[in-house]
Amino acid sequence: MQRRPLGKTDTTVSAIGLGCMGMSEFYGPGNDEQSLETLTTALDQGIDFLDTADMYGQGHNEALLGRFLKGRRERVVLATKFGIVRTADAPAARRIDNSLQYIRQACDASLRRLRIETIDLH
Repeated sequence: MQRRPLGKTDTTVSAIGLGCMGMSEFYGPGNDEQSLETLTTALDQGIDFLDTADMYGQGHNEALLGRFLKGRRERVVLATKFGIVRTADAPAARRIDNSLQYIRQACDASLRRLRIETIDLH
């Protein structure tokens, strides 16, 4: 797998990344076991740049990746996003919140769901 620098950092990532949004919603029902197999295969093939967001599956996608990362954290560069807010009572409704308070809350919640101590790219 070819590698590329991540921005102007010393970190390199696989030239192909894996966007994980569809593992939790938007493209039909998710299947956690298939998703975990896909993540494992991707990593085995050298794809180590994974992308998620707190809104994918309303946190489910980050929790799924948290399960996958156990024992593999050092092999993965992880990107997650925030700012689009949804609620359980109206999941199709969205609003943007980039306030400092929300950013702190979103990052803390992402870290808990992902079961990690740092986010590589956010």
